[in-house]
Amino acid sequence: MSMTPLVPDTSRDPNMAGKGGRPGPPSGATTLVILATLIAAFSLVPLGYVAFMTLTTGWDTVMELVFRPRVGELLLNTILLVVVTLPLCLVLGVGGAWLVERTDLRGHRWWALALAAPLAIPAFVNSYAWASTIPSLAGLGAGTLIATLSYFPLIYIPVAATLGRLDPAIEQSAASLGLGPWAVFFRVVLPQLRIAMAGGSLLVALHLLSEYGAFAMIRFDTFTTAIMIQFQSTFNGAAGNMLASVLVLLCLLLLVSEAKIRGNARYSRVGSGAQGLAIRMRLGRHEIGAQSLLVAVLVLSVCVPLYSVVRWLIAGGIAIWDPTEFFPALAQTMGYGLTGALVTCVVAFPMAFLAVRHANWFSKLLELSNYITSSMPGIVVGLAFVTVAIRLVPGIYQSAYVLLAAYVLLFLPRALVNLRAGLSQAPRELEEAARSLGRSPAVAFFRVTLRLCAPAAAGGAALVFLAIVNELTATLLLAPNGTRTLATAFWAKSSEIDYAGAAPYALLMILISIPMTYVLFQQSKKAAGQ
Repeated sequence: MSMTPLVPDTSRDPNMAGKGGRPGPPSGATTLVILATLIAAFSLVPLGYVAFMTLTTGWDTVMELVFRPRVGELLLNTILLVVVTLPLCLVLGVGGAWLVERTDLRGHRWWALALAAPLAIPAFVNSYAWASTIPSLAGLGAGTLIATLSYFPLIYIPVAATLGRLDPAIEQSAASLGLGPWAVFFRVVLPQLRIAMAGGSLLVALHLLSEYGAFAMIRFDTFTTAIMIQFQSTFNGAAGNMLASVLVLLCLLLLVSEAKIRGNARYSRVGSGAQGLAIRMRLGRHEIGAQSLLVAVLVLSVCVPLYSVVRWLIAGGIAIWDPTEFFPALAQTMGYGLTGALVTCVVAFPMAFLAVRHANWFSKLLELSNYITSSMPGIVVGLAFVTVAIRLVPGIYQSAYVLLAAYVLLFLPRALVNLRAGLSQAPRELEEAARSLGRSPAVAFFRVTLRLCAPAAAGGAALVFLAIVNELTATLLLAPNGTRTLATAFWAKSSEIDYAGAAPYALLMILISIPMTYVLFQQSKKAAGQ
């Protein structure tokens, strides 16, 4: 009986196939499989925690806790939030990218950066700004507004980068056959954006499932806010564990849907000659409407939060500034952010490489395990690490190692999606050509593939850094004694309705995030060859 290999063998010889064949997979592929398997097993620790707590609860209690009206209410709220917010993020992300990259929009270079700017403002800071400006803001509408304004750049950035590096020759050929601009976009361009759209949409949906601070501030109940309330009241209650189990099932449905949409698609250009420049579509009389829409998005997503923060800074005066509190929080935030970003990208690479170069059922299963963990609320991941550390390795409890491990598991998909997209755009044929010229597999990989996907890796690191700077719940639970980050200090003040006291920390988080957002934007331009 034959078995499907974990890494498909494309040649008999590790460097070259038989006569007329192609170079085979790198000799280190098996090592990557082992590393990816260990990483996936480690990433399942939080899921194992939830499963263990579920099994020890008892079947009768599980049925009683899951099938109750409160769970149905939370399920409806969560589904409505995803169903309403995700299409809006797609419209803003894809539409904004198309206007910037494919039209003669005036100031398109400035708009390219401006549309990425909302990523520098944490979702819970955005919620703080709106809630402190309009105290009556609450419910699904408020949650949709804040989530859309906070998360649409997660779709815009990869789609804009992909549009920038698509070969326009295909579009020009379609136009020469009589297709109009809109037909070319929907029938030629949009299908090539599938990977970027699916990956960005998955990130948005996972954020919606796991976000706590933004929705708690506007009193909108989701599974995550309910789980936090349960754990705050009982620390390790059965009701909270059952809610987490339902949340994991929702995440699994999202992951399966994204995998079906993405498939094994890979778009890259191979051939002689330089890639031509895309022909920008003339907006004509639609220029004013396009500019007005972009201005409205920028005002709502950037200007309103900044106005609110500045207003509270002025109201608080000099009394709210205390360097003895700000500088230590700033230093600890930067330290955790930079270290966590580097470690996360290194950990994500084996998984991304297998997903692109050796895609099969096993690599997809490994990738799936990481998305499941990242979709879980930070409080669940934090409690899982607390339990494991206390029971198995008490010496590392409340250490920086445990907190960094939680960051890696929570934000691994941010690096994984970018690395996967970068590897998909790095033609395998170039690496094979280097090997056919006598380069060893390792040398060909480092000099060709790794260099081509470096911009994507930098973009993933920037996203991870932003996430760590903004992380709240896991940091509150796992941080060593005396640790005080900008996010935890901000939450402590805002939870006490001390909006003025929270404003300095909000400002510092935004200021830290701005350079990394700019780096992310520049790396996306480099990846697009611009």
